[in-house]
Amino acid sequence: MITVFKKIWNFAEKEQSNIQKSIIVGFLCAAFNAMQMGGVYYVLVKIFDETLSMKDIAIVLGILLISLVGKIITQYISQLEQTHAGYFMAADKRIRIGNKLKRVPMGFFSEFSLGKITTMSTTTLSQIEMQVPMLLVLVLGGLLNTFVFALALFYLHIMVGITAFLGILAFFIVTYFMEKKSRENASEIGIAQTHLTKQVLETVQGMQVIKSYNLGGKNNKELSNAFEENCNITMKLEKTMTPYIALQRIVLGISIAAIIILSAKYYIEGDMLLADAIMSMIAGFIIFEGIKAAGSSMAILRIAENSIDSLKYLEKIPEIKEGAETSPIRHPDIEFKDVSFAYDEKTILDHISCEMKKNTMTAIVGPSGSGKTTFCNLIARFWDVNAGEILMGGKNIKEYTLPHLMSHIAMVFQNVYLFEDTIENNIKFGVPSATREEVIEAAKKAMCHDFIEALPNGYDTLIGEGGATLSGGQKQRISIARAMLKDAPIVIFDEATANIDPENEDKLKAAIEELTKNKTIIMIAHRLSTIRNADQILVLNNGKIEQRGNHEGLMKQGGLYKTLISMKNKATIWKIAN
Repeated sequence: MITVFKKIWNFAEKEQSNIQKSIIVGFLCAAFNAMQMGGVYYVLVKIFDETLSMKDIAIVLGILLISLVGKIITQYISQLEQTHAGYFMAADKRIRIGNKLKRVPMGFFSEFSLGKITTMSTTTLSQIEMQVPMLLVLVLGGLLNTFVFALALFYLHIMVGITAFLGILAFFIVTYFMEKKSRENASEIGIAQTHLTKQVLETVQGMQVIKSYNLGGKNNKELSNAFEENCNITMKLEKTMTPYIALQRIVLGISIAAIIILSAKYYIEGDMLLADAIMSMIAGFIIFEGIKAAGSSMAILRIAENSIDSLKYLEKIPEIKEGAETSPIRHPDIEFKDVSFAYDEKTILDHISCEMKKNTMTAIVGPSGSGKTTFCNLIARFWDVNAGEILMGGKNIKEYTLPHLMSHIAMVFQNVYLFEDTIENNIKFGVPSATREEVIEAAKKAMCHDFIEALPNGYDTLIGEGGATLSGGQKQRISIARAMLKDAPIVIFDEATANIDPENEDKLKAAIEELTKNKTIIMIAHRLSTIRNADQILVLNNGKIEQRGNHEGLMKQGGLYKTLISMKNKATIWKIAN
């Protein structure tokens, strides 16, 4: 138990002061609670001495009133501090996880289970914020009451007090072995919950496919197995704990019986007054009632400990180290100097060297899997190079702080992700301070103003998670509006017109040309119309730059570039025969 509270203490960090306050006030609450028994003891003494008077009754009423008021106030403050600590320690960890995930390599998200991240950020921390306050209230409150009443027994009779402490000690010995047994298997719950979360996410995200192949209901065996596995493991752990819980109750029963027998014995032998004997019997029940409540919380204690332990993995996740440079990048030119990069053992880029001059457009082309997207992602430090360096404005990009580096880059992805928020907030995501007028101007340039205005609430329309309520073309135009509003000196496009409606393609190309004026452009492109006007075309193949030059020069040169263009032209004119 001490180990768990130590873990909670270390986990609390900034909330440690609130836990300290709750313990101190909790002790005062236990003292006020004990005053009630003191009032009862005072009355019993007076009754057996046959000296009870109205004055004594008034004194006892005063003691009980002070005890009641003090208990209410201290219990309120103690529980408030405990609850604050529980919720805010979880909130701080969620914020820390969010900030950390911004600094980890993108490879982390492909290697690390989405189910595990989701479980840690939601289920695990929800358990902590709900269970830790309950734990502190039940366990600490129960232990403090037990401690105060056990001390009182020493006043009544030293042997009765020793008997009570021996019972408490025996209870904690059983609890120690119970926790030890629990730790051997507790990690299985975390693994089962992670697997269950992953299966639920896969089922929800792939519902369209599941329905189309009639795999819903009983046919969805993976999800059913995950639920069954989670249930079986939980039941197994509870069955393992049952003998220890029973032994705890036996120890408490024997201890209470021992206190009653000893109190009666010492009274018969004349070693205790009748009032003392009665009070020690009553106190025996109260002492062990408090510790029984603490023992009943052992299951919560195990879950809280396991939840805290599972979050330790996040501390081991490597972060991308950022520099301290925040000076303006006056010349947004980019240079790759002997850059190599690999995913695990698979080489993606192999000793790449090239320059992308200020205010020029560089098109990146090549077969699928040639490293085009990786090339662009390295510029934004979604990953770090394994060898070589990338320079921006003459300095290694690792020297800049990540926020400063990204403030100079706008990215338009082929697979657009929009947040579950208003359209206006999605457009000004990179520039939260933008005005409505600036948002509308960017939307007009991106050819999405008209369809936004046609929506029920215009720019205040809430869109579904991931932009689910919009078409692919609408999402892409909003993404381009977002990049236009950011107005960064470097713009990276990943086939920006891939999902654009044919009727808007020409207008959007004109808007992109407006966006790219006086900027350094890197564009992953497949359409001839997109790359024809590029100042430089880099042809990637097998991790290397196989060709470089402008469109006319590369077409005359032949090779892979000309082959790719020819294949693309054939695909464009392909049609179903009548």
